[in-house]
Amino acid sequence: MPEASETATRSDARPNRTRNRALPGVGRAVILVVAVAVGFVGCGGGGNSGKASRPKTPTATSLPAGYTLAAQAKGPELGIYDSPSAPAPAKTVPNPWLLNNEADKKIPQVFLVEQQRPDWVKVLLADRPNGSTGWVRASDVQLTPNPYHLQVRLGDHKIAVFQGTNSIYEGQVAIGASDTPTPPGKYYTRVLIQAPDPNTVYGPFAYGLSAHSEVLNEYNGGDAEVGVHGNNDASVLGKSVTHGCIRMDNDEITKLSKVLPLGTPVEIVS
Repeated sequence: MPEASETATRSDARPNRTRNRALPGVGRAVILVVAVAVGFVGCGGGGNSGKASRPKTPTATSLPAGYTLAAQAKGPELGIYDSPSAPAPAKTVPNPWLLNNEADKKIPQVFLVEQQRPDWVKVLLADRPNGSTGWVRASDVQLTPNPYHLQVRLGDHKIAVFQGTNSIYEGQVAIGASDTPTPPGKYYTRVLIQAPDPNTVYGPFAYGLSAHSEVLNEYNGGDAEVGVHGNNDASVLGKSVTHGCIRMDNDEITKLSKVLPLGTPVEIVS
């Protein structure tokens, strides 16, 4: 998250294993993993056999309007393939990954699902270039429906939060300055951090996204990632002043931190 102390950094995966990502300037942050359980009508069993019915694997076509699927890795490693026909994974990522290389800061590997095929799932990756995708074996991930998604409208400096098709919040945000713009595109929440000091540029909470700055290749020794987080100066909301990150109201991101799961789509539009 490229700001004065606002860049989420990463040592890139080259070529077979994804290394760790770091959020500098947050100190010994608390890592929070938010999960959402969603029930579906028609997923239970019928008849009088007395046997428990195996839950159906959720699919995009079976979801209510406005819902998406998140894919969380099951095992200690996850192979990511260029295509379902590839003989071997293009790379392998550890699960969980360690924030700042610290063993007590373990983040599950969670991705936004883009497409499903028999035995395979196409996921959005947190890799450069923005919008990179890969394929994972369906048996290697747990799919979870997610009712939430965010939209950031750069033109009017607004963020909107949706639950299903219903808008549940809209407010002003600060976005990237003209020489360090916030990159438009489709991304997802990758990590949630509670800052030990809520009075920093991060505010009380920061969501690290799968997005990367398109003008900054490096910051604080790592890759320049983009995030959605609070602020230490509410007067900047509605302005283009950051190094690419999205700053929002502190009370509202605190509310989001309690419900918004990893793998939540974040659409940034011009």
